[in-house]
Amino acid sequence: MAKADKPIAQPLDLPSDSRPAASIDNGRAAIVRALETMPGAPGVYRMLARDGEVLYVGKAKNLKNRVRNYAQPAGLNTRTLRMISETRAMEVVTTHTEVEALLLESNLIKRLRPRYNILLRDDKSFPFIVITGDHEWPQLAKHRGARNRKGEYFGPFASASSVNHTLNTLQKAFPLRSCSDSIFAARTRPCLQYQIRRCAGPCVGRIDKDSYAELVTEARDFLSGRSREVQHGLSQKMEAASAELAFETAAVYRDRLRALAHVQAHQGINVASVAEADVIAIHMEGGQSCIQVFFFRAGQNWGNRAYFPSHGREQTPDEVLGAFIGQFYDDKPPPREILLSETPENQGLIAEALSVKAERKVRLHRPERGQRRELVKHAQSNAREALARRLAESASQRRLLEAVAELFALDGSPRRIEVYDNSHIMGTDAIGAMIVAGPEGFQKNAYRKFNIKNEDITPGDDYGMMREVLRRRFARLLKAQAAAESAESTESGEGSSAGDGEDARVAGEWPDLVLIDGGLGQLTAVREVFADLGVTGVALAAIAKGPDRNAGLERIYLPDKPEISLPPRSPVLYFLQRLRDESHRFAIGTHRARRAKRMDRSSLDSIAGIGPRRKRALLNHFGSARAVETAGLTDLESVDGISTAVAQKIYDFFHPES
Repeated sequence: MAKADKPIAQPLDLPSDSRPAASIDNGRAAIVRALETMPGAPGVYRMLARDGEVLYVGKAKNLKNRVRNYAQPAGLNTRTLRMISETRAMEVVTTHTEVEALLLESNLIKRLRPRYNILLRDDKSFPFIVITGDHEWPQLAKHRGARNRKGEYFGPFASASSVNHTLNTLQKAFPLRSCSDSIFAARTRPCLQYQIRRCAGPCVGRIDKDSYAELVTEARDFLSGRSREVQHGLSQKMEAASAELAFETAAVYRDRLRALAHVQAHQGINVASVAEADVIAIHMEGGQSCIQVFFFRAGQNWGNRAYFPSHGREQTPDEVLGAFIGQFYDDKPPPREILLSETPENQGLIAEALSVKAERKVRLHRPERGQRRELVKHAQSNAREALARRLAESASQRRLLEAVAELFALDGSPRRIEVYDNSHIMGTDAIGAMIVAGPEGFQKNAYRKFNIKNEDITPGDDYGMMREVLRRRFARLLKAQAAAESAESTESGEGSSAGDGEDARVAGEWPDLVLIDGGLGQLTAVREVFADLGVTGVALAAIAKGPDRNAGLERIYLPDKPEISLPPRSPVLYFLQRLRDESHRFAIGTHRARRAKRMDRSSLDSIAGIGPRRKRALLNHFGSARAVETAGLTDLESVDGISTAVAQKIYDFFHPES
């Protein structure tokens, strides 16, 4: 679709008297130089900073005409001027059409996340319902991720709770198996799902293939929007069974009809006339915005989700909505119809791009009347309420951070708080964990785990583990800071200003406050690490539970200061407890995952040349890894797939003395 990357200009060699605080003239010079070889074709352009960071990704029908606007800064808003001042080079990718440019732009924005673009945040995958097609007895299950398995997929659903609710009801109406293929093959008697009438029991022959296939067809029809036909068919079967005095069979059909009615009775809003559509509405307030997306499939409401995109205060609702749609459908199949609360400037182009992606017509429009307009108003009302809640939470978070700054004598509200904890069992599977919090709450994409690698640490030495974790973390930050300062010094000449180090620290994700889950001993260990590495300017504290580990009696330790005990009902104490508990939760979860992974491994995994197939053959023959360890050479040679040489290798591994 797109031609190969075609760099238009390399980073400029700036004069030695240029300062790191870039000027408009420097950025304009880079853009003018790029325009000398800029093509007049459709494509995507990238604006790059001095260190190669992508500042902005844009698309254009005519690249040269679009980029020329940046070379004439008059009339541009402050955010764009700041972006131009930081630009040092440009790159472009030409495409055949503007539609291809729009699709490529959305993909690059999601992948590169340039800070001057409107960014879709919290873009998690959506769950689907799948009726599998690779087994003679199809399975009804929840699916998330790549659609690698053969089958029919229905969705998306807004959340796991939405899909679980629908699955729960479907199993009552269409008792298809939900178990995995391996469990299905191993069953010898009906499971609990059969006992509560949520599975027809195909694993033990309680239903024939034709009847099961009929259930599969009914479930497929219902999920495809033909619910009236399915209900009418079940109603006829119930009446026929009743007429034949087969009242137990009639009761089964009655219960299935009730389950289907239950689905349709809990939609919240009437969407019978909307077969397949997404409703997308935006509300903006206080320089922030919320976008609500409602999913309607098969005439049913399959849930909604709120998004809070990152953008500048000068952006308008139609600009934010247009950028959101491109990124939102970059990795999702668009529906046949998208109902909008605003009309994006390039709505026709977006519709054409989504149609190309879906390989069928996709319609975007802003309804002005009727039921579709009511759906949009409902979504917009939800967006307004969600944004109000978020703004209230942000204000509360801001007050808490200001109180934390006062408690720890910080220069201002902390933008980044890092909390550290360790987890192990008698020194085994030891890990360190770091969680991050800031003005927007927990930043889970910034969480980090540290496998304790130092073999000199005595098992169970919490102080030693804390030293290793903090040393590795801040040694990496110092290295990143040194690299950033070196790049700035090379570009701007000798004598960087004092502010340069601060810029490098922000780029290197330096924390304003480090909070340790522990007492005075852990605090002393971390202070030693900071002293060895030369770390300064980072506030440090430790929080320990009180006597008998009672919550509410925590003691806070600070370097060279008396310990602090906050009132049990203090909001700041609650906040610090939440931080500490989150670090503990993350550390425990990471430790358990590592321990489970180790326990899943057997001694056979350590033998070179023993892959999954040979391992399975050995375990099937001997019954356990322990039996393999004690087996004789002749016994090993008798296993299918194990040659004499491999048997000798296995035997030598477990009997090195021989």
